[in-house]
Amino acid sequence: MKIVSFIPIKLNNQRLPGKNTMLLNGRPTCDYIFETICDVDNIDEKYVYCSDEAILPYISPYEKKGLKFLKRDAYLDGFQVKGLEIIERFVKDVDADIYVLTHVTQPFTKSQSIKKALSKVISGEYDSAFSAVILQDYMWKAGKPLNYDMKNIVRTQDLEPIYMETGAFFIFNKEVFTELGQRIGNRPYIYEIDQFEAVDIDTAEDFEFAEVVAEYLQKNRK
Repeated sequence: MKIVSFIPIKLNNQRLPGKNTMLLNGRPTCDYIFETICDVDNIDEKYVYCSDEAILPYISPYEKKGLKFLKRDAYLDGFQVKGLEIIERFVKDVDADIYVLTHVTQPFTKSQSIKKALSKVISGEYDSAFSAVILQDYMWKAGKPLNYDMKNIVRTQDLEPIYMETGAFFIFNKEVFTELGQRIGNRPYIYEIDQFEAVDIDTAEDFEFAEVVAEYLQKNRK
């Protein structure tokens, strides 16, 4: 069984230019997920999937741990390109039985979370796994309560939980993508992550918040 991970990166971000290499609490943002994925031992090949060789100096410290640069077509950097297109090209470029997709924009993803979710897919019980946060609160949709009765309001802890996908990681068998065209299959394992791991950087405000989180996590590791 061959397990391959890939981290898609573009350096021409629209909403927050340069966010993938900006210094986040003294470290390039991409450095966080590079370190995390390198700590997952049972991944056979680990790639940074980028069109720009300017990313190479950021990969260099992790080359001895198996992290490799794989150049992708610059077309995939287009602002209208969908994530599924990037996955499709990578799956064509690198053959594997199981793929592990992670993102630079969620820098606080834990290697232990990836390991645990990956083990579920390796077991064969699940065809995919993805990170999610649990939402257990009074939710509304289209102007109406989604998950509770206004005439019988139960405690939030008694509400049926709703799971929200995050981009921390998606793990899937090759057939999930080649046959279904999806990154989540019909038998997914939902791996619940904490609010720190769920921090996602898209805007300048997100980055400022991530800075606070990074400082907090650093202080509380000591």
